[in-house]
Amino acid sequence: MVALRTKLIPFIPFIFVLLWSTGFIGAKYGLPYIEPFNMLFIRMLFTLAVFMVLMAIFKSKIPTGRQGFHQMVSGSLVHAAYLGGVFAAIKWDMPAGIVAIVVGLQPLLTALIGRIWFRQSLAGLQVWGLVLGLVGVSLVLTGGKDLGDWSLRPEAMAASIVALLGISIGTLYQKRFGAGVDLMAGSFFQYLATAVWMGLLAFSIETREVVWSFDLVMALGWLVFGLSVSAVLLLMYMIREGESARVASYFYLVPPVTVIEAWLLFDEALGVLALIGICITVFGVYLVLKAPQK
Repeated sequence: MVALRTKLIPFIPFIFVLLWSTGFIGAKYGLPYIEPFNMLFIRMLFTLAVFMVLMAIFKSKIPTGRQGFHQMVSGSLVHAAYLGGVFAAIKWDMPAGIVAIVVGLQPLLTALIGRIWFRQSLAGLQVWGLVLGLVGVSLVLTGGKDLGDWSLRPEAMAASIVALLGISIGTLYQKRFGAGVDLMAGSFFQYLATAVWMGLLAFSIETREVVWSFDLVMALGWLVFGLSVSAVLLLMYMIREGESARVASYFYLVPPVTVIEAWLLFDEALGVLALIGICITVFGVYLVLKAPQK
C-alpha cells in the first residue's frame, strides 16, 4: 500500500488539475437553478458535514486556537475571496473569459509575492514558463470566442481583482502558516470561514430562491465531493510539500482542460487559436517544472 501511494504522488498535480477544472462545469450545470452565493453557501454546509464525518473516521487532530485561526484566514482567501470574487464579477456582467484572464495572472503574482515573502528565487526558465503560460491561457480563453460588447463595471473589476489576490495571497499564507496541521481538520476550518462569508453575502444581496432539479443536485454533489473534498485536499497537500511557484503554475493548466471538457460535454467550439494556446500553456508549465529548485 505504501509503495502504491509513493507511485501515485507524481500524478497528484495532474489529478488536481482534472478535478479543479470540473468546478466550472459543475457551476454551468447548477447556476441556472440557484443564485451564485447561495449555491456556494449550500455547498459549504454540505462540505462541512462531509468533513465532520471524515474527521471522525480518521480521528483527525483538531488544530490549536492559533492554528485554527490561520486556517480560517486561509479559507477566507483561497475559497471565499476567490470563489466569491469570480462569481460576483460574472454576476456583474463581466464575461467569464475576461474574469479567467484576470485570475489567470495568479501564477505570476504568486511567484512575485513568494519571491518577496519567502525569498524564493526564480530561475530564468521559470520566468519564461510563467509568461508563456499566461499567453497560452489568454489564447485558450479568447481563441475562436466572441466575447461580445461589454462595458467595464468598476465593481466587476474590483471583484475579479479580489479573486486574484485571494487565491494568490491565500496560497502563500497557507504555505507560511499552515504547516503541521492535519489536512482534513485544517480544511474544515477553512470551509467554516468560507460558509460564514458566503452566508453573509447570500442573506444580504440575494433572494435565496432555489429551483431544485436533478442537474442542481448532481452539480452540488460533484462540487462537494469532487472539488471541495478531493481537489482541495490535493491542493493543500501540494502547497505543504511543494515550492509555491511550481504549485501555482498548475493553475495555468485548468482553463485548457476546462475548454476541452466543455468541448466534449457541451459541444463548445474549439478553435485553432485555442489549440495553439493549449500547447503553449503546457510548454510553459513544463519550463516551470523543469527549472531546478533554488
